[in-house]
Amino acid sequence: MSKAKVRTGIVGAGFAATFHYQAALRVPGVDVEVVGVHSRTQASTDSFAQARGIQAFPDLEPLLAQIDVLHVCIPPEQHERVAIEALKRDIHPIVEKPLTGYFGDGGDNFDGREASMVEARAGALASIERMLAAEAASKARILYAENWVYAPTIQKEREILEKTKGQILWMHGEEAHSGSHAPSYGHWHLAGGGAMIGKGCHPLTAALYLKRVEGRARFGAPIRPATVTARTHALTQLPNFVDTGHIRADYVDIEDFAMTHVTFQDGTIATLFASDIVLGGVHNWLEVCAGNHRTICNLNPSNQMQTYNPVDSQFDDIYVVEKIGTKQGWAMTAPDEDFSHGFPQEIEAFYGAVAAGEGDGDGGGGEIESNSGLAADCIATIYSGYVSAANGGAEEAVTLL
Repeated sequence: MSKAKVRTGIVGAGFAATFHYQAALRVPGVDVEVVGVHSRTQASTDSFAQARGIQAFPDLEPLLAQIDVLHVCIPPEQHERVAIEALKRDIHPIVEKPLTGYFGDGGDNFDGREASMVEARAGALASIERMLAAEAASKARILYAENWVYAPTIQKEREILEKTKGQILWMHGEEAHSGSHAPSYGHWHLAGGGAMIGKGCHPLTAALYLKRVEGRARFGAPIRPATVTARTHALTQLPNFVDTGHIRADYVDIEDFAMTHVTFQDGTIATLFASDIVLGGVHNWLEVCAGNHRTICNLNPSNQMQTYNPVDSQFDDIYVVEKIGTKQGWAMTAPDEDFSHGFPQEIEAFYGAVAAGEGDGDGGGGEIESNSGLAADCIATIYSGYVSAANGGAEEAVTLL
């Protein structure tokens, strides 16, 4: 039996584009042909294409004319435009997180520290509405690339909730490390915010997803966010911050710490932390406290493998774990970090659904678990969180679309 063939392209040539390309090559059951790449500069496009033996496209339009799926691996302020262009041509956009946001007035001099967060929320919601409208008018679907949803630990918790009909009472989790490597991160007009959206979107989406799973299992409908309380801080921009060079501190107009507390429609809660001020690698985890069980989901670090290296230089050409400060001493070495984070699983799920022409999963079928509805709830919650933070942590209602 021959495999279904799906032609795909990539927009972007950075870190995300690299692992999207690798994941696309690993999809079982579908013959994925990576046609080519287009990115912001011709130099980056050519370099990415030549290293992988694919075609370099100077413009997006010729690439769209040859593909069924588009990997959108560019800064968030470009997500809406590119995704809608794909949807108009019935091409499925796999959109990196966050889905979209508010990026100011279009000028490079926009300063997020002086912006109205009420206007920011309105702008982000309007962007979501345009994307959802484009999706509704298209034969294609928005595939939201939130790898936390497909991480093995989160998917195991999904199974537990579905089989035991457990009620989640409280979740708390974190994504934190010593600072993003993306040049666009640090500028609100490119990233749509700081730690709350750039990192907080991950544990938040996982929490939103698991409450959807619970709702589907118990009632046949997702349980969605209702209100949010949040605080944000720019710790590396404090006048008395001591810069020792271990933490990225060149952010322009964003926060580097955020706490988001969500109340769901059923009155249960989730508390999520996001920051750029934590040393020792990436810290990705979510704890689920249910009435009938408790689960700790560790994405990173994981203790499935630990190494002791007495001389740092011995491991010069050995990957240990993301953003670790040193390879000397004990380390939680990742044998397959991408798998633990759910990267190949999400891409496999997306291509499988595209090849089969399946639905969105909200009706209980589970075909696409990370879809536009989940992404929209995440963005709506985050920007209501920014309004709350601007008001000193006052509770804000989440506008659901």
